Order: sequence, then C-alpha cells, then structure tokens
Amino acid sequence: MIVGRFAPSPSGNLHLGNLRTALIAWCAARSDGGRFLMRVEDLTTGAAAVAEAEQQQALAMLGITHDGAILRQSEGSDRHRIAIDRLVQEGSTYPCYCSRREIRDAATAPHGSGTEGVYPGTCRDLTPADRAERERSGRRPALRLRAEGVTVHFRDRVVGPCSGVVDDLVLSRADGIASYNLAVVIDDAEQAVDQVVRGDDLLETTPRQVLLQGLLGLATPEYAHVPLVLGPDGARLSKRHGSVGLAEQLERGATADQVLGLLAWSLGLADPGESMSAPQVLERFDLDALPRGAWLVDPPTLQW
Repeated sequence: MIVGRFAPSPSGNLHLGNLRTALIAWCAARSDGGRFLMRVEDLTTGAAAVAEAEQQQALAMLGITHDGAILRQSEGSDRHRIAIDRLVQEGSTYPCYCSRREIRDAATAPHGSGTEGVYPGTCRDLTPADRAERERSGRRPALRLRAEGVTVHFRDRVVGPCSGVVDDLVLSRADGIASYNLAVVIDDAEQAVDQVVRGDDLLETTPRQVLLQGLLGLATPEYAHVPLVLGPDGARLSKRHGSVGLAEQLERGATADQVLGLLAWSLGLADPGESMSAPQVLERFDLDALPRGAWLVDPPTLQW
C-alpha cells in the first residue's frame, strides 16, 4: 500500500501553489488505494497553532483528508539525534564554524565551488588546534556530513533520471537542531512514507536526502517533483502576489468546489470554470499525465 504525505511549514496560510501540490500528493496516494499522512515541518518556525489550524481548515474545505495523527517535526528531536549520533560514531561528520556569509563568499570566490549555497569544505580538515582556536573565540559549530563529493543518482516519477553531486551538508545547526535534510529523511522513515510528491524547487536537494537514506540504511521513497505555481512575474507564487489563499478567494465570491475545479483545470483534469469535488478530481487523476510546465496565475484577477 502506498503511503504518501503532505508536509507544510506552519508559516502562514497555504497559497494556491501549496494547495495544488497537496491535491496532487493526495490524489497520487489515494489513486493507488494508499494512505495519506500529514506532517507539520516546524523545526525552524516553532509552534504556530493558529497557522497550523488555518492550513488544516483549508485542506479540509477542499476535501483533502489525511489518515492518522499529525506528526510534528519539532517533536522528533530524539529520533533526529539518534541518527546524527550514528553518523558521528561512524566518523562521517565534522564540526563547521563558518557563518552563512563566509560560506557565500567562499562559494563565489575565484577558486570556490562556484555555486551559491554549496559548501566549499572550509572546515573539513581543521586540526584540533584550529578547532580550539575557533571555539575560544566563541564560535559554536554546526555539524556537517563528510559527503566526499559523491554523485547520487535516482529516478523521479515526473522528471525522470536525475543525479547530483552532494556537498558536505549540515546535519545539525549550531543550536543543536537538526537540519531540514536530516529531519525530513528521518521523519519520512518514521511515518513509513514511500511516495513523496512535492514542488520541483526541492529537486536539487533530493540527492542529499537519498545519500542520507543510504548511509542510515533507510529505504528511498518514490519521488515525484511537480511543477510550481508562478505569479505573473514568473517568480514562485507568494503573498506578495496578493489574494493567494483559499480564504481570500472565498471572500471574493468563490466556492471551495470552484477553487478545487480551478486547481484541477490547471492539471488538465477539468474544463474551464468547472466546479469539482475532491473525489471527482481523484477519478480523473493520472500522475504520469500531469502537465510538465509551471502554472502561471495572477490570483487577484481570478473571476468567480
């Protein structure tokens, strides 16, 4: 049985792009008779009960139901630490004292990695004396994986064959909180997730997660990275584009079924202006037939 999931961050209302991805993930799991789980990725946002409740309400209004209890990432620090400790014991990690600015500057220097955000290995071979000096100056280290620049290959259900060189990614921050890449791997395993449908903005970091799964003896789920929803300026849809949430569309006169119909239309599953329920969308759904391009939308101009 397929186990899929949707894992938003409780940083605010879900916009049309989030809801569209959730709809695809829900249909992908349900179309195979599978389970659909919910996880709140709140490691960096902290508890945000109001935002979480608003998100769950929006999903429920569209008929995107989930099975079982909601897992909150912030409650998994023990399982995250067990995984990190295992990698430490295996000699696969090292402390990193670099600030974000130092990493950015090194990556864009003439002999740096050339890609902003990719760690150039500055602290990889520090001596004990080097580390002691940095700690005396008050620097608290993050913990990085010694990835050795390995190339990881995987197949994405939507994109096809993919590969990427993995840098020495952060496993835990200087405050001891697990990084996104570590936490998402452990939490997917905790929930027995074997199908991950998410936006294609996360495709680039997937090789890091596949590598961690292999190192920790965890199964790699089937990945399906779907195109994003973009605003009229071609940038990823966000609050700055205005009227991006379900509540705002309802205030403008739409019904939940009309909004769902619009999302289905953007996926080639409905006629223009057709109202739909979640079960109706599910009946027409085919993951392999989804559009491969981004959906450009200007939420304030939508007519209901």
